[in-house]
Amino acid sequence: MASDISSIVQGELINTFESLLSLQTEVDNISQVPKEDISSEQCIEIKVKFSSKEVESSWVYYLPTLISTKFEYYMLGGIGDLKSSIDDEIVDATKEIISTICGSLSTSVNAQDFEDLSKVQCSVESGGVIQVSDIANDDNLYKVEFKFNNEPVELYIQFDEAILPYLEKFVSGQEIENEEEEEANANDSKTELSSATSSVLSLLGDEASENLKLLFDVSLKFSVRLGTKTFLLKDIVNWDVGQIIELEQMVNEPLDILINGVKIGEGEAVIVESKFGVKIKNIGEKKIEV
Repeated sequence: MASDISSIVQGELINTFESLLSLQTEVDNISQVPKEDISSEQCIEIKVKFSSKEVESSWVYYLPTLISTKFEYYMLGGIGDLKSSIDDEIVDATKEIISTICGSLSTSVNAQDFEDLSKVQCSVESGGVIQVSDIANDDNLYKVEFKFNNEPVELYIQFDEAILPYLEKFVSGQEIENEEEEEANANDSKTELSSATSSVLSLLGDEASENLKLLFDVSLKFSVRLGTKTFLLKDIVNWDVGQIIELEQMVNEPLDILINGVKIGEGEAVIVESKFGVKIKNIGEKKIEV
């Protein structure tokens, strides 16, 4: 049975919209629809290539006028009037958002170490405005209904047959949730922590062990550093809403893991139940062999 990445796809959509648009986002429903369901006359078509060692697939995002115009509007901080039609700036904003989703999706799927999906790459191949009437008839068109701050919007994704086995919940209309998996992961984490604690205590004398136990309930601040860069004050005071700040760290470099501000390891971003997480790649002298 193929690994199901439905929750990862849905999670990346939500997380990207929330982080780039600063909007509370939730998915209301996912359903298979004909192209006639798209009420807008125009839409933005974004073609995406999803590939791994095991499968190559083509995805197409269709974004009607309403959600497309909201992308640019909220990326600019919600300043000014919402446009009534799609222009070049809206196309560029939409391509940037879908490209971000693709990059995060690649990282998240690879972090899961699926046996049947490895070395995943997902990227935007092209994008532009088309007439809805020009969309080819296809059975694999799915409508994703969202709420942006409780306001309904929708987009459409068309998949080819190659990827459908990996999107069972997404394409079947099942509710996408992993509560049992989350609970199992939590229990595994507790078991690993207990084992690690026992190993440390076994190396110490009885008195030292008792003293060390007193520290186990001390709270420490865990944080992850995306990157840093030094700026002059005269540059910072000229910043405005919507400005993009380029960091020194490359997108493929690991993130710094900090405890109380002190770096203790490195990791990579993952998605856990629609929330950001970090997978530890090395800690102290211990590293994951790639």
